[in-house]
Amino acid sequence: MSDRERLKRLAAERAVEFVEDGMVLGLGTGSTAKHVLDVLAERRRAGALRKIVGVATSRWTERYARELGIPLITLEEEPRVDLTLDGADEVDPSLDLIKGLGGALLWEKIVATVSDQFVVVVDETKLVKRLGERAPLPIEVVPFGWNTHLSYLDLLGGEPTLRLTPAGTPFMTDGGHYLIECRFSGGMAEPRRLEQELRQRVGVVETGLFLGMADAVVVAGEDGVRVLRPEVSTA
Repeated sequence: MSDRERLKRLAAERAVEFVEDGMVLGLGTGSTAKHVLDVLAERRRAGALRKIVGVATSRWTERYARELGIPLITLEEEPRVDLTLDGADEVDPSLDLIKGLGGALLWEKIVATVSDQFVVVVDETKLVKRLGERAPLPIEVVPFGWNTHLSYLDLLGGEPTLRLTPAGTPFMTDGGHYLIECRFSGGMAEPRRLEQELRQRVGVVETGLFLGMADAVVVAGEDGVRVLRPEVSTA
C-alpha cells in the first residue's frame, strides 16, 4: 500500500467511528470511499455494525458494497439518511468542497443533502487555500447542447473541456449526463457566486461545488489524523 493509500485508510478508520449500529449510511464514491467500505465490511465481519444499511451514490459503489456484503436500500425506500461518509477532491479552510471527479457528483449531492450528518474523508493533499487551485470543477450537463456552455464558462474565467473516456467518447454519468471539467487559473475567487450563476443556466444539471455542507472533515496526514469542523458564527 502506498503512503497516500495508507493515509486514506487511516482517515477511513477514523471516519467509521462516527457510525452507530442501525444507521442508514450514505456510501460515497471514489478511492477514499472505497477504504470506508472496506472498513465497514471488516467491522461487520467482526460482529459489529450488523444493522447498518447503505445508500449508494453510484453504480460502482452499489456493486462494490454488494461484493462486501453491505446491505443496501434506496432513497425510495428510505428518503432520510443518518450519516454520509464520502471523499472530496478539494477542501478549503471554510470546509467548502469540490467533489465529483469520480463522475458521481449529482447522486453524491442528493444523498449528502438528505443526510443528518455529512462527514468528508480525505488525506492532507486535498487541502487547499482556494477551491480550484489544483482540481477542475466538474459540471454535469444534459448531452443536448452541451457545447453551448463552453463560451459561457470562458466568460466566467474558466477553461472548460468535455470529459472523455479512454476510447475518446464522452464520459456518461450514472444519471445519463455529460461532464464538463472547468479549470480556474489560481482558483475560484467567488465560488458561491459561481455556483449561483451556473445553477441558473438551462442545461446545467449540477456542479461539484459542495458549499457549507460538511459537518466534519476527517484529514489524515503524516502527523496523524484530525477532525476539522466548520466555525460557528456568533453573529
